[in-house]
Amino acid sequence: MKYCRFLLDDAIHYGTLEERGGELWIARASPAPAEDMEYRLALEQNDAIRFDFEPMPLSAAHLLPPVTPSKIVCVGRNYREHARELGNEAPAEPILFFKPPSALLRPGGTILLPALAQRVDFEGELALVIGRRTRRFPHGGNWRNVVRGLTLANDVSARDLQKKDGQWTRAKGFDTFCPVGPMVSDELDLDAGLKLETRLNGELRQTGSTRDFIFAAPELLSAITAVMTLEAGDLVLTGTPAGVGPLAPGDRIEVSMAGLGTLMNFVQAG
Repeated sequence: MKYCRFLLDDAIHYGTLEERGGELWIARASPAPAEDMEYRLALEQNDAIRFDFEPMPLSAAHLLPPVTPSKIVCVGRNYREHARELGNEAPAEPILFFKPPSALLRPGGTILLPALAQRVDFEGELALVIGRRTRRFPHGGNWRNVVRGLTLANDVSARDLQKKDGQWTRAKGFDTFCPVGPMVSDELDLDAGLKLETRLNGELRQTGSTRDFIFAAPELLSAITAVMTLEAGDLVLTGTPAGVGPLAPGDRIEVSMAGLGTLMNFVQAG
């Protein structure tokens, strides 16, 4: 199943996606995940809100981030070529860091370049959406047992602040620095070699495959949940391929994968 989250008549909706005539449509209402408290609060407080809708093309919808995570766990340097392009060795174990949920940005939204940073880079990534509470995921376990689906993300990074600070909280945590979407799908197979592409103003800048991961999904889940409990709805960004580069006001950045569509965002000065 593929689903998205969108705004219609000032209300949040979830919709199941279907292909119609070569185009994706939001075909019917989809159940909201339990972790979306904003949706559930609106449902409880306003009986007048209608949560059904007429089918519409996905391209016509006001999309929202399709996730409402309690935390966003990111993996650094999970592609060897990306580690090399930044002058780093491939890690011996997963490098983990956080982005705050306040960094989430909807598909089609605008990435704001902060005055505090001199260089802000794009980093197209595949992300795992956790489906159930998970602690101590077993080595070699089946990732499908705990992953609700896959989505696209952009780990926007203030590169100069990342180098200056030594730790990455400020560099990765600005508002708008985590675009996510446009959908979540449980129809893709990570083990089959999914191809990820990132384009800047239409020019291909990044390409990579899940077969290129240094640490595959089960290893990432095991490493993360050895430290912390992952809750339903949490987001795990799996790392970016080589080819990262700076963003400038007026840019259009697109992260794409067959079966997940394209996550497109604009850029302007904050």
